Amino acid sequence: MTLIISCKQRPTTFANFDAYPTTEKNLWLSYSKEATTFKIWSPTATAVKLNFYKTGNASDVFETHNLQDDENGVWSKTFKGDLHGTYYTYQVYINDKWLAETPGIYAKAVGVNGKRAMVLDFETTHPTNWKNDNYVTLKSPNDAIIYELHIRDITIQKDANSSFPGKYLGLVEKGTKSNLNVSTAIDHIKQLGITHVHLLPTFDNYSIDETNLEKPQFNWGYDPQNYNVPEGSFATNPFDAEVRIKEFKTMVKAFHDANIGVILDVVYNHTGKTENSNFNLENPNYYYRFNKDGSYSDAAACGNETASERKMARSFILESVKYWAEEYHLDGFRFDLMGIHDIETMNLIAAEIKKINKNALIYGEGWTANNSPLPEEKRALKKHTQQMPQIAAFSDDIRDGIKGSVFDDNSTGFVSGAENAEESIKFGIVGAIHHPQIDYKAVNYSDKPWANQPWQAINYVSCHDNHTLYDKLKISQPNASEEEIKAMHKLATAIVLTSQGTPFLHAGSEMMRTKNGEHNSYKSPDAINQINWNLKVQHADVVAYYQNLIRLRKEHPAFRMPTAKEVQENLEFQKNENGLVAYQIKNNANNDSWKTILVIFNAKNKPFNYKLDTSWRVAVLAGSFDFEGKETVSGSFNVPKTSMVVLFK
Repeated sequence: MTLIISCKQRPTTFANFDAYPTTEKNLWLSYSKEATTFKIWSPTATAVKLNFYKTGNASDVFETHNLQDDENGVWSKTFKGDLHGTYYTYQVYINDKWLAETPGIYAKAVGVNGKRAMVLDFETTHPTNWKNDNYVTLKSPNDAIIYELHIRDITIQKDANSSFPGKYLGLVEKGTKSNLNVSTAIDHIKQLGITHVHLLPTFDNYSIDETNLEKPQFNWGYDPQNYNVPEGSFATNPFDAEVRIKEFKTMVKAFHDANIGVILDVVYNHTGKTENSNFNLENPNYYYRFNKDGSYSDAAACGNETASERKMARSFILESVKYWAEEYHLDGFRFDLMGIHDIETMNLIAAEIKKINKNALIYGEGWTANNSPLPEEKRALKKHTQQMPQIAAFSDDIRDGIKGSVFDDNSTGFVSGAENAEESIKFGIVGAIHHPQIDYKAVNYSDKPWANQPWQAINYVSCHDNHTLYDKLKISQPNASEEEIKAMHKLATAIVLTSQGTPFLHAGSEMMRTKNGEHNSYKSPDAINQINWNLKVQHADVVAYYQNLIRLRKEHPAFRMPTAKEVQENLEFQKNENGLVAYQIKNNANNDSWKTILVIFNAKNKPFNYKLDTSWRVAVLAGSFDFEGKETVSGSFNVPKTSMVVLFK
């Protein structure tokens, strides 16, 4: 087909980004069996063309069409007939030249390596009974117990015995057992008892060459390419645009059938490429922030940062998150470097997502990696969490209070022998809210409460970033024995799972996962990143300890009071000295069956003799759990070294 380019004469420059004409129009591809409408917003373009292909790669254009200039920078064209299966790209003409082809930022299906979008009848991508699939329900956000994983890590080890190693389908394959005959994949996750899996970035990213998956490749995926499409390297066939979508949904459905929610790690704060990102190939510069000298600002430390406060950038992020929630039935979102986004945008996102799924979890990193031109008072930072009442933030206060700073190998925390870490632990226990018994000046990072409600603090001690918990303890306490490391490891997690915030666990920590000391394994090989299923047998006692802690939290709502008022009224700190924190929860808090609960954390390397006022039943003593509390203690009581004790009445 011969194409005659019609260029409309119009101003192609504007005084500033706020002067760009904007639109309320839906910019997604509109498909039906009868017709398809293609749309793109590019106010500075003087022409836009649409290229059709038979395949997602390695084929030539078979048709090219002009899009029509509608209004406010929107270009569109409608085609009659069923275009399902047709691959396409856009090209915009700006400043007398054609920019490179792009699938468009609203692409929902792409071919291999995400270069070309595809027209898709999404009805064909639904797994069996998808229409009856439901979100996971929660009474309060801190009823969730989040388990952060990377899809490849879970099943890539040969010993995982997966039929689909490193894939969406491998993660949810039932009945798999390791060479040492322990459950792997979803069966293991179910056995743990967690309520939600948090998937490291699983939208289409640049890092992995999907045409060459025979070659081992690894990346966490924090380099966004196509925001609205699942990553192809986790699919059994990345060349067919339908396959990754159907397999992603199949994975979500399998988790939902097990009553486990699915949270997606989203990275709207920067793009993987800058000059040639899909944003810039469609609308140069508009979606980014710039320094006064005209250079790209870089609060993400990845080469650029996006401008969430700009109308069409905000609209894109909102539409994208809503799309994932609706099309893929997702139960929540974790925002990477959330502090780069503006507070208003984050609140709009929360409001829109809660309309779709009132149980959705929305949380993020309340910081930036570098400074930003966005004024600090507008940033969605941890210290501004109280201005974002439906959003939670990661508590680096409790993380580093427990084990020491993630930025200093030698730094220790409460469980590993640091002095004066107790107030940071107490701050974590109450979920970063106001509590009259906390000396905020002695908390490591926050000199005042930053959460309105306890669930707004995501309490954790390790995640994909920095060292694993095991590696951090080994590096900061090089002379400690394996038994001592194990005791610290268990105590660290016991603090997280009995605190009032929303608990967050790093996949593999339940078996004392190691990355051989590597602290930034974002592109390290499988030998470093894979879950080693042999550790599940080697550290079976730690796995059992995690399972019991999770059961304790789930069976006893006193550990997850939904409001600050309840925590303030029912949680009292009893004893507080170097290496020891004890607190009591009273009044059958949050309708707990236990009237009063006494929790003692002894981080000292010797037993501590604790004086008791009356007789108590023993629920947790060092590594043993008795949920009926058959044994009782009174008078004084020896709390074993480096351990948690839970007593109740």
